[in-house]
Amino acid sequence: MDSLHRPELLSGTIAAIEPFGVFVALDNGPAHPVFPGVGFISVAELSWRYFEKATEIVQVGQRVSCEFLQFDTWNLEARLSLKATQPDPFQAFADSTAVGQMLHGKVTKLAPIGVFVQVAGGFIGLVHLRDFALTPLHPSDMPQVGDDMMVVVTDIDRQRRRLSFSLSRASRPG
Repeated sequence: MDSLHRPELLSGTIAAIEPFGVFVALDNGPAHPVFPGVGFISVAELSWRYFEKATEIVQVGQRVSCEFLQFDTWNLEARLSLKATQPDPFQAFADSTAVGQMLHGKVTKLAPIGVFVQVAGGFIGLVHLRDFALTPLHPSDMPQVGDDMMVVVTDIDRQRRRLSFSLSRASRPG
């Protein structure tokens, strides 16, 4: 395994899916006490997209090709990335979206800091609570999970892959 370097690709079969990641039985991998020739993909390295469970991305028995990240000498496994083999869809979204652009979205979560809104492509951004303070709303007028709303893009952070929104005038009551 010492001869492996990033971004070398390794192929194998999904051997086990755990809450913390996925074990891959590699075609040519290191020795391992549980899964000989194993690689490991952490949850963060499975997909660029948001998902609830790893089974939304891979299934036991599925063949995969992953990028080698490093060899974990403590666990005797190759650390792998499935998402590194795919283009980051956020970057394409950022290329086609401009600050000031109005987008249609759906409220996915309410939080103490604001409202999370999912726009086309499955990308989620935050409308900060202070934005609602600019137009005082009665609590019954606050958006709820599942509500449709128009938002304006206020920031696209490519590095951290984050979107910030403000309320569009069309979304504000009265």
